[in-house]
Amino acid sequence: MYDVVHETDIAVIGAGAAGCVLAARLSEDPARRVVLLEAGPDYPTLEQLPEDLRDGWRSAGSHDWSYLDEATGAPVARARVVGGCSATNGTIALRGTVRDFDGWAARGNPGWSYAEVLPAFRKLEDDHDFADRWHGQGGPLPIRRYRTKELTSVNAAAYEAAVQAGFPEVADHNRPGTTGLGHAPVNAIGGVRMSAAMTYLAQARYRQNLVLLADALVDRVLIHEGRAVGVLLADGRIVRADRVVLAAGTYGSPAVLLRSGVGPADELRALGIDVRVDLPGVGANLQEHPGVSVIWPLAQTQPDGPRFQVVATWRSGSDEEADHDMQHVPAGTPQLFWVSAAVMTPRSRGTVKLASADPAAAPRIRLNLLKDPLDLARMIEGVRSARRIGTHKPLAALASGPEQWAGAGVEDDAELANAVKAAVWTYHHAVGTCAMGPSLAAGAVVDANGAVHGMDALTVADASIMPVIPAANVHLTTLMIAERIAARLSSG
Repeated sequence: MYDVVHETDIAVIGAGAAGCVLAARLSEDPARRVVLLEAGPDYPTLEQLPEDLRDGWRSAGSHDWSYLDEATGAPVARARVVGGCSATNGTIALRGTVRDFDGWAARGNPGWSYAEVLPAFRKLEDDHDFADRWHGQGGPLPIRRYRTKELTSVNAAAYEAAVQAGFPEVADHNRPGTTGLGHAPVNAIGGVRMSAAMTYLAQARYRQNLVLLADALVDRVLIHEGRAVGVLLADGRIVRADRVVLAAGTYGSPAVLLRSGVGPADELRALGIDVRVDLPGVGANLQEHPGVSVIWPLAQTQPDGPRFQVVATWRSGSDEEADHDMQHVPAGTPQLFWVSAAVMTPRSRGTVKLASADPAAAPRIRLNLLKDPLDLARMIEGVRSARRIGTHKPLAALASGPEQWAGAGVEDDAELANAVKAAVWTYHHAVGTCAMGPSLAAGAVVDANGAVHGMDALTVADASIMPVIPAANVHLTTLMIAERIAARLSSG
């Protein structure tokens, strides 16, 4: 027995980073009714927010979906809370490169070149450090860079060590064409994480035309004669809607589409799901930045402080096309420190599939990190680069002994490759599983407006539509996508 609990103009599935942007922007028109659905809990005020979600110094591990990589058993962190991963991330606020977005446009996605997305990047931010043609002031998301005097002992030493290792210094990582070492732009103010819930949604949540339903797990999109007409929740409630916008994230959005009968026909039939649209690309094209941390013990216990204050980007010897394809982020705890290496333009691809049609069942995720030989070769180069930084005196003087990780002391390429594969972790930047593009044969799921191919009134507007992962942490790009698609939906 189904119970229609709301009738609305737009239903947004998922109150993560993208969903908060969509709800806030779409509800700016008081005549437009918006319902925002979230499987996790809601903490409406900063005072109600759990401490780890408030803490902008480090990533938070609570409120997790408890997903695992099917092949390795490794955790695949995704936040189940209003604000989504913007409520738990490390707060690094980097944009992609000009080449990233021009590449999206070149793949048949008009409107997504760097010049065309720059206004949305400027609109979303309130940059505390730069007021120029590249940056915005007065937007919902505050962005600042740590001052030199604010750096922890580990981060200050790592910065100087990287300079000695030859990394050029840059003042602003979010200006086009910058590659090198600099203080990280972050969306943390006074040590508090400025999530999409605490910024975008906070400005909108008390509007009379916006309804937020938390602890509301979505089963599927309701479809009638090729058109999305609402959302069925797992508890049997229904939200009727003239348009449905999926913002459930790189793992959640394809799962909802698949349960709704939109995806590879053979896979759907095998699970007893009626096929509405045969879209082979749903759940394919999963991309993630792989990371490995080279770790050292500290000689003396250090005061705790912000983890992620410094970022270095560089180009490996294996990728002559990218502005930069590698990233280092140093960090530390009171007992140890590390320099992470990450491949920022990975060629490996993974998948998201359904285990069953049950909305409570976790999806089957295969990241396939470092599966492509070029990714593995670049990660080995990245580990060697991280080691070089660690050998320079400002950082080496903090260590009490040699490396402490799976590859400690390993120099042989083949042995180091095995160690790297054992130590690799997900950077929590998954994208691509509902890729944007014109060609279904090439795996496209949505068009350049986020509209699902072969469906009416159904849009995807989150990190899952990125056709290729940017060479940067993906939070800002996700917000930018939601800004642009919200504007397109509002205009027509």
